[in-house]
Amino acid sequence: MAEAIKLETPLGAREIERLRIGDKVLLNGEIYTGRDAAHKRLVEQLQRGEPLPFPLEGAVIYYVGPAPAKPGMAIGPAGPTTSYRMDPYTPALLEQGLKGMIGKGNRGKEVREALKRHKAVYFISTGGAAALVAERIKRAELVAYEDLGPEAVQRLIVADFPVIVANDIYGGDIYEEGKKRYRKEPVL
Repeated sequence: MAEAIKLETPLGAREIERLRIGDKVLLNGEIYTGRDAAHKRLVEQLQRGEPLPFPLEGAVIYYVGPAPAKPGMAIGPAGPTTSYRMDPYTPALLEQGLKGMIGKGNRGKEVREALKRHKAVYFISTGGAAALVAERIKRAELVAYEDLGPEAVQRLIVADFPVIVANDIYGGDIYEEGKKRYRKEPVL
C-alpha cells in the first residue's frame, strides 16, 4: 500500500501537479469550512466586488457543517457533506485561486473541467467517520456568516487530516475509474 503524501496548506502548483487520483494525502495547516449557503454568499460577494472573509489563493475548503464541540475538543463530529451541491459556485471560487476542496461524492463535468483549467484538486473524506475526522482538527474559529450556525465559515487548523484525491488536474476521476474497473471484473 502506498504511503500517504503529507501536504501543508496553502497548496501551491508544485504540490498539486504531483497528485493523482487515488493518492492518499495527509493535510496539515489551515483549511476552511463551507457548505452551499456559505458558497452562495462567497460568490455573491465576488460578484459585488467585495473582499472575501478569507484568502482563496491556495486555500482548501472542507464541505462540512460540524456538530458542537464536546469539552476538550476543538470541534464536534465533522464528516463531509455531499459535494455536488457546491458545483454551481465552485468554478467562480477556483478562478480566485481556490486549490482544494474536501467532500464526498462525485463532481459535475463543469467542475472537473474547471479543476483542470485552474490546476486544483478535489479530495474525498470518509463519510461515517465524523468523530474520528474531528480528532485531526486541532483548532476551530469562526471566520464569517455566524448566522448560518454550523454552516458558518470556520478556519480549522488540521494535523494529518486524511483525504484521497478524487479528481486531479489531469482529468482523472476516481469514480469513473472505479466504474471501469468494476465493469472489467467477471461477475461470479
